[in-house]
Amino acid sequence: MKITDLKCAIIGGQPTIRLATNEGLSGYGQIEWFKPFIKSHVLLLKEKVVGEDPRNVEQVMLKIRSWGGFKPWGSAVSGIEMALWDLAGKAAGLPLYRLLGGKIRDRVRVYVSGSRSDLHTSYEITPDKISKHLEAAVADSAGFSIIKYGIGFHSPMPFELAGFFMGDARPGPPHLNQGMLTEQGFQHCLNCVEAMVDTLDGKAHLALDCGPGWALSDAIRFGRALEKYPILWLEDLLTGDRSSHVGVAEYKELTQATTTPIHTGEQIYLRQGFRDLIANRAIRIIGPDPMDVGGLAELKWIAEYAQLFGVQIAPHGVFNGVLGMAAMVQVSATLPDNLIAFEYCKPPTEWWPDIVDGMPDNLVVDGHIEVWDSPGIGATLNEEKTKPYLQPEDQDFFN
Repeated sequence: MKITDLKCAIIGGQPTIRLATNEGLSGYGQIEWFKPFIKSHVLLLKEKVVGEDPRNVEQVMLKIRSWGGFKPWGSAVSGIEMALWDLAGKAAGLPLYRLLGGKIRDRVRVYVSGSRSDLHTSYEITPDKISKHLEAAVADSAGFSIIKYGIGFHSPMPFELAGFFMGDARPGPPHLNQGMLTEQGFQHCLNCVEAMVDTLDGKAHLALDCGPGWALSDAIRFGRALEKYPILWLEDLLTGDRSSHVGVAEYKELTQATTTPIHTGEQIYLRQGFRDLIANRAIRIIGPDPMDVGGLAELKWIAEYAQLFGVQIAPHGVFNGVLGMAAMVQVSATLPDNLIAFEYCKPPTEWWPDIVDGMPDNLVVDGHIEVWDSPGIGATLNEEKTKPYLQPEDQDFFN
């Protein structure tokens, strides 16, 4: 079997990869849906994979791994790796989890960000509005047992709360801002957390997506102030999305200063990026994104290494879409017992689930997804249903 073509189409805003072969099989990969610019990067790697046997996943990866980097540039390599595993599984007639060593669980816990994540993610800055969103999330029929909510620099607070921090808010995503909080801003964060805890009232675990952008001194103070609450983790206080570094020394100081679990890692590329973070026990929970870290097998390697040091894992992936979620179910079934849950992936449009075949209709039950046994990642694009959504320049996606 040989790869004959690599294509990348923006389908409903989501970069989607197709690897074609001389035996008629196709493998699919997916990239976070806010990265349409990555299409050209994916296509740059076409000449490196065409002619290769997709079943030799690592051999192909050795040719393209050096073309990735910290988020967003690792997504091109990661999406191709997902498509390779999809092809390898289809060629063998086996679900991906069997190729990765077999499953150790029949269902995988997922966590949801904000309100119901397959519809939208809403972050409100007042305790009352936050409570309403969390009430809806708790009442959701999917039965999510972990809910993550944005706060601080991962929320509109820098823009909408006057005097939130000691600086002027930069335009763009809120987590591009950074600096020391004012006392008003710090207390507002505490008030919001108190409202979240009261609203959940033990019906679900609470995790907080915090930044990046906090000053180390504020991060320590915040972690200590929340020790009285049952917070599952504080995510990306210091570095994170759009950060091109790890911050091992700073995270180690923060982790050692509080019993509130500290979490980071969605922007990091490859196992080498996690080595010092884990080996130095600078973090309690890591959150690599399989579509940024270098792929599914890379994620499993990192999880196994983390377990050696008593570090938990809760993979990121809210924007990885329907195919990305299918792949996450497969790899999560094989991860060691340091897995907490993976982030429930939302599609960029309401119709995206309709063009995918192979996934269960009632996907999340009691906060878990049952592992299914279809070959490869366990889901595939329906060609006829997808064609109406292809952009003019992508009409040859299935040719």
